[in-house]
Amino acid sequence: MFASNPNWIMRNAPSLEPFGVLALCSALIVLPAILMIRVLEPELVLPALSILLFVEAAIAALVARLIHVQENAANATLWDFAGAFTLMGCAAAIEAERWLAEHGA
Repeated sequence: MFASNPNWIMRNAPSLEPFGVLALCSALIVLPAILMIRVLEPELVLPALSILLFVEAAIAALVARLIHVQENAANATLWDFAGAFTLMGCAAAIEAERWLAEHGA
């Protein structure tokens, strides 16, 4: 029989770890971002967001390095999140620079 072992389903089930990491990282970005939007002036939100994203990328890379996450794993890892945070931080910095150039601030 194909599924004779009762642990067969658990061995072949997809890991929920990437979703937990994504939820944690999302919470660590959304809460400070909401605070920044409410406290800072509009021209300072994008530069502050880019700094926040670079800090989150550094934290994700540091944690991935400390817990020895493989860089070539099949699922999304902390290295992937660090790269995504870096990319979003670069995009926020570019948009902040473009906005400041257009509005002459």
